[in-house]
Amino acid sequence: MLDWTDRHERSFLRMISKHTVLYTEMITTGALLHGRDPERFLRFDEKEHPIALQLGGSDPEAIATCSKMAGDFGYDEINLNVGCPSDRVQKGRFGACLMAEPELVAECVSAMAQSGLASTVKTRIGIDDQDSYEFLHDLVSKVVGAGCKTLIVHARKAWLEGLSPKQNREVPPLRYDIVYRVKQDFPELEVILNGGVQTLDAAQEHIKHVDGVMIGREAYQNPYVMAEVDQRFYAKTGVRDRSEIVADLIEYAALKVREDVPVKSITRHVLGLFNGLPGARAWRRSLSQNAFKPGADEGVILRAYEEYLSSSLTKEAV
Repeated sequence: MLDWTDRHERSFLRMISKHTVLYTEMITTGALLHGRDPERFLRFDEKEHPIALQLGGSDPEAIATCSKMAGDFGYDEINLNVGCPSDRVQKGRFGACLMAEPELVAECVSAMAQSGLASTVKTRIGIDDQDSYEFLHDLVSKVVGAGCKTLIVHARKAWLEGLSPKQNREVPPLRYDIVYRVKQDFPELEVILNGGVQTLDAAQEHIKHVDGVMIGREAYQNPYVMAEVDQRFYAKTGVRDRSEIVADLIEYAALKVREDVPVKSITRHVLGLFNGLPGARAWRRSLSQNAFKPGADEGVILRAYEEYLSSSLTKEAV
């Protein structure tokens, strides 16, 4: 989720769920090895644990170096993206186009394992006309043989030409049965299902067939969907109220503003906190109108919450 799951978004999600595994946006090996400030991509707060660094790349030597960097920074997992279908990613020879080169993917997995971190792969169920189960089975066999113990499967195939990344998330049909079959054929492999999961009820149904579920865009657009995750899936008591999350947000924003982080870099991730509730529009509008103003600080979040409360009470009275 390029440009979405940065450290501010991850810190926000951690305020909602303490135990969900968080993933970085996909970061290319080139950005880490040749960029001016690789630490900008690697930095994270200790509260974000457990956290995985998702890499985009296809050079095993570069993958090995970046995986070691991830280990040095204290990540819990290193994940290779073999599922992103965007043109920009394909030009760099990584993402979903790598599904056509299973031996190379296996080499990359072996390179990741040198870091000592848990090495995982995120893939689609197929690409273009290479969408048979036998094609996927061959890829899985090779990455498992290379040491991969966890596979995250987006239950759609990807069209590398003709569809935009957005269309690739919507047009190819979801085939959860294929992900279930992977788990049946590789029972020792931890299989995580991804794609189209919008509720925790749906996640619980999938977990009858696989080991876990990854939720992406729904968690971003409607973050409070994650509020019951710890209780339902990790046997932890308590669900945090939105008011508690707002209080944490204000405290977090105050800290980051003192570090010269623009408050808009934080507020852009939290617009959906009150989705579906009276007053949600007031919250979004207030943040959107004020976070970009010169001198904006954590007070922007407090005022947006006050406007949310005022609007929600007014609507309830009506």
